[in-house]
Amino acid sequence: METHTNADSGGREFHRVADDLRARMTNGTYPLRSFLPSQRDLAEEFGVSRDTVSRVMRELANEGWIESRQGSGSRVVKTQRIQSSTPKATRQLQGATLGPLLSEAFEQPEVTLDVYTLTSESLDAHIRLQAERIHQRSIAPQHIGLRMILPSEELVLPYPRVKDDKDDDRLRNRLHDITGRHTESLRGVLRDLRTEKLVPSVDIQIRHAPLTPTLKLYLFNGVEALHGPYEVIQRQIDVGSDGEIEEITALDVLGLGATLSHQVKDADPNSPGTVFVDTWQSWFDSVWNLLAE
Repeated sequence: METHTNADSGGREFHRVADDLRARMTNGTYPLRSFLPSQRDLAEEFGVSRDTVSRVMRELANEGWIESRQGSGSRVVKTQRIQSSTPKATRQLQGATLGPLLSEAFEQPEVTLDVYTLTSESLDAHIRLQAERIHQRSIAPQHIGLRMILPSEELVLPYPRVKDDKDDDRLRNRLHDITGRHTESLRGVLRDLRTEKLVPSVDIQIRHAPLTPTLKLYLFNGVEALHGPYEVIQRQIDVGSDGEIEEITALDVLGLGATLSHQVKDADPNSPGTVFVDTWQSWFDSVWNLLAE
C-alpha cells in the first residue's frame, strides 16, 4: 500500500485529470501516436501535484490508452475507433473518433440522443465539449433531448470485479461512484444550457434496467447509430481515497476506446444502413417503454 498526503491525490482531482485526458485522446486533441505533455506541464495546467499526474498516467497505461517510457514521455497508442460501411461516413471518419459524430448531431436544430451504456462516462466527456461550443456560440441547437438507459444500481454486475475475489465489492462501488458522478455532470451541463437560455428546450430522461450491458449503443437524431461490444480485459486499478491507495488486479471493460460500428439511414428502406438503424431504434424504444411500466 502507498500513502498519499497531498490534498489533490484523492478521487476528485484524480478523476478530473483522467477524464479530461481521456476526452482529449477521444476527440483527437492528442491523436494516435502523439505524445502527451510532460507530467510537469500537466500538473501545472490542471493545478494538481506531480504525484496525482503520475497516478493518472499509470491508470491510462493500465487501460491501454498510452505507452510510457522513461525519458521518452507518454505516447497515445489507442483512440476511439469507428468502422463504417457508409461511403460518406467512411470518407469523413476514417481513423476518427466519436467526437465528430456527436458534433455533427449537435449542429442540427433538433438534437435527440438515445444511449444504452454501462456508465455515462463517455457521453459526459463528449457532451461537455459540445456545451463549450454552445457557450462559444459556434452552434445553437434549439432542443436537446437525451434518453439514457443504465444498469440498475441493485444489479450485481459481473464486471468490473476483483480478479481473485468476486465477492469484493470495492470495484462495484467504484463503478456506481463513476456513474453517479458523470450522470450528475450530464444533468448539470444540459440544465445549465437551458437556465442560461442558450438552448430553449432541454429534456433529460434516465432509466435503469435490470440488464448487464454487453455493448454500448448511441442513436443520433433517429438517423445514425453507433454500436459496439464491450471488451473484457485484465488491468490494474488503484482503489482508495486520500489515505491509503491499493493497486488491485481487476477484470473490467473499457467504454472509451471501444471499437464501434457505424450506420446511417438513407432513402432505401431495405438498405443495410436503414435496417441497422431502425432495428436498434426499435429495440431501444421497446426497452425504454418496458421500463416505464
